[in-house]
Amino acid sequence: MTIASKSLSVALSAALALVAFFAAAGPETVPQTPEALGERLFFDTNLSAKRTQACASCHNPDYGFADPRGMASPGDDGVSLGDRNAPTASYAALIPAFHRGADGAWVGGQFLDGRAATLEDQAGGPPLNPIEMGMPDKAAVVARLREDPVYVAAFPALYGAGVLEDAEAGYAAMTRAIAAFERTEDFAPFDSRYDRWLRGEADLTQQEELGRLLFFSQQFTNCAECHKLAKTEMDTAETFTDHSYHNIGTPENRALRAMNGVPLGTVDGGLLDNPAVDDPAQRGKFRTPTLRNVAVTPPYMHNGVFGDLRTVILFYNTYNTKAEARKINPETGAPFGPPPVPDTVSLDKLEIGPALDDQRIDALVAFLKTLTDARYEHLLEDQ
Repeated sequence: MTIASKSLSVALSAALALVAFFAAAGPETVPQTPEALGERLFFDTNLSAKRTQACASCHNPDYGFADPRGMASPGDDGVSLGDRNAPTASYAALIPAFHRGADGAWVGGQFLDGRAATLEDQAGGPPLNPIEMGMPDKAAVVARLREDPVYVAAFPALYGAGVLEDAEAGYAAMTRAIAAFERTEDFAPFDSRYDRWLRGEADLTQQEELGRLLFFSQQFTNCAECHKLAKTEMDTAETFTDHSYHNIGTPENRALRAMNGVPLGTVDGGLLDNPAVDDPAQRGKFRTPTLRNVAVTPPYMHNGVFGDLRTVILFYNTYNTKAEARKINPETGAPFGPPPVPDTVSLDKLEIGPALDDQRIDALVAFLKTLTDARYEHLLEDQ
């Protein structure tokens, strides 16, 4: 067979495959809404360099839209490992755009340092990150979109003729579709047992009620100072974060850095790494995460240093206890490590109230478990 005839044969086979695809699939398989298109994109591994990773790889819908695979997510190349824990995408659509609040403090934004101002901006980040999905540029991503006949049909119908012929326009349309999917109720159902309790459809145990009272207390804990958005504690749309930025002194994750090769002692600048921020006083601060689904989305903290929710509460308790035995990390058997950026630790938020005994710590953990969406409650059974 000559090269020309071989090329013709390959082209004919591809054309026949395309015809067969549409014949078998039918027009109903082409997404008719941005949300449906975004869902398909969210699970599409072809948008990564080696075609192994999708948004859902690090934001697994079966695990609270977080990554259960470890302290940090592996990259599409199978080698790269980041230095931060992938935050849950649950309720991310409710995070306000990155801005300064009335008091001048930074609020909102996507990613742990707010560097993506909006959900659309966030959706455009991972495909081009060399240690995540690893695509070289927007044009390469849009070229992958043009390979798929479903996208070739859906994008022009939803975003205008020729949208996939322009890299910037095509990429922007992709991020808009993914963001539209992330704004659906699947990501923010507000149907946890806590929500059902608010509606009078479920009861809390004595332990959970104690945890709730402690959580919202300003005398015994200060949890709600940063993990409450609404003015009242009975708000049915509470996201359990005010989207503010703080340095809580989270210790270095030495185990992660032994795996990813980041030199020990390297300081993650947090909010100061955001290109929009030029203030050394913001170094080491990270956005306060939602506590919804927190019990089923380990590991914890921006660097995944803690694997158990109870350890997180014990860590917070170190700011209020003088007993050295209560300053031991049960996961390592050694004292909790020092804060990487001691000068900006939010001590005014952390040093409050008496030290908590085990009964109260367990009660707080029990309450936090009630914030688990119904679709993930089965995951609590394994704890």
